[in-house]
Amino acid sequence: MEYKISNRLKIAAIVMIVLGVLGVGYGFMDANSVTEENISDVIAAEHHGGHGDDALTTEAHGDEHAEEAQGESHGESASHAEESHGDDAHGGMTEHEEHALHQIHNRPYSALYVAAFFFFMIALGVLAFYAIQYAAQAGWSPVLFRVMEGITSYVLPGGLIVLAIAFVADSHLFIWLREGTTTVGHENYDALVAGKSGWLNKTGFFIRGLIFLGGWSLYRHFSRKFSIAQDNADDNRNFKKNFRISAAFLVFYIYTESMMSWDWIMSVDPHWFSTLFGWYVFASMFVSGITVIAMITIYLKSKNLLEFVNDSHIHDLAKFMFGISIFWTYLWFSQFMLIWYSNIPEEVTYFVTRIEDYKLPFFGMLAMNFIFPLLLLMNSDYKRINWFVIMAGIVILCGHYVDVFNWIMPATVGPRWSIGIPEIGSILLFGGLFLLIVFWSLGKESLLAKGNPFIKESEHFHY
Repeated sequence: MEYKISNRLKIAAIVMIVLGVLGVGYGFMDANSVTEENISDVIAAEHHGGHGDDALTTEAHGDEHAEEAQGESHGESASHAEESHGDDAHGGMTEHEEHALHQIHNRPYSALYVAAFFFFMIALGVLAFYAIQYAAQAGWSPVLFRVMEGITSYVLPGGLIVLAIAFVADSHLFIWLREGTTTVGHENYDALVAGKSGWLNKTGFFIRGLIFLGGWSLYRHFSRKFSIAQDNADDNRNFKKNFRISAAFLVFYIYTESMMSWDWIMSVDPHWFSTLFGWYVFASMFVSGITVIAMITIYLKSKNLLEFVNDSHIHDLAKFMFGISIFWTYLWFSQFMLIWYSNIPEEVTYFVTRIEDYKLPFFGMLAMNFIFPLLLLMNSDYKRINWFVIMAGIVILCGHYVDVFNWIMPATVGPRWSIGIPEIGSILLFGGLFLLIVFWSLGKESLLAKGNPFIKESEHFHY
């Protein structure tokens, strides 16, 4: 069964990319229009009503909270802008104005990075799920393998884009890349960051990133190659190779995914740490990936493709969406409760900043990632209704985008957050790119992995 990307879908994806580029371009122009000369006017305007184009903002009240948080014992900082960018006034600006200028200039880079990482983590979550199916020799899922392989085609380009944004953004995202951070006596010197400089340095960051990405992409390449070769093979040799490399890959993945989460996410605020964070990021990418598998499968079924996928397959995907959402909540609560209860300054600052300045995305994300999946997908019958699974999937994906937003934004833009043109433009840009790459990949091979030894079991799977 062959699939070819439709012109309508192709045009829609290209339009999304074009609109996204325009939105991102506007974001950079808008941010760069704020300079040392007019920053005092911008701050004055904020206190008299805020920006006009921001759909969701806390700017009018945020600075007061940020200044309080910085002065208290809640840790050295959870925000670049709340880090001292030099104690003296710079270029005639007060310290407060300098902080604000950094926050405003950080925003378009942060919006790009959040959206780029979100779509990348979907593909990486699917890659892990795919490897687990092979390593477990699961009998229910082989009819979905080609959908998974299509989604994982985004791992390499998506990961390279994330690294490219990190390279260009430099200290706009990662405070430890500022000049003088590790130089004793420099105005930007930070003893804690200097102590971590053996790990947190630009060379090490990008070498590790390329190693992670190289390992994930190599597994994806060979697993796809063996999967296609198995279609026309007269024995199960290729399947056995896939089984072996999948088991080995999962060991590599467990380590590299955790290190990636430290580097690419946690290091935006190097003063904070959590031993649970790698698992927490994994749960977010895993449930997002499984949700996209379900949504693309339902879309292809609506086009009279994948007739071998039945309600039981959709039901099982929805069960995973439900179950991993509960797992994500368990990890979120474990991290939150232990940090909040112990009240250690360098840990609790993470949540203080988010609860004070990010109330709507912080608590809204909890509702979308836990309460909605719990209510929508608890009933077994609803898991078989396609439109219901799509609706639940949209809520879950929105929730996990906001989760990524909460990881990055408090550390880079502080209380000057909003979901406006730069953020929506970035989502459109990478969403369009994701659709184009994934559906183009789906059209390259048959949608049925007919040579898989479990394919008959999978086709006749009923629950």
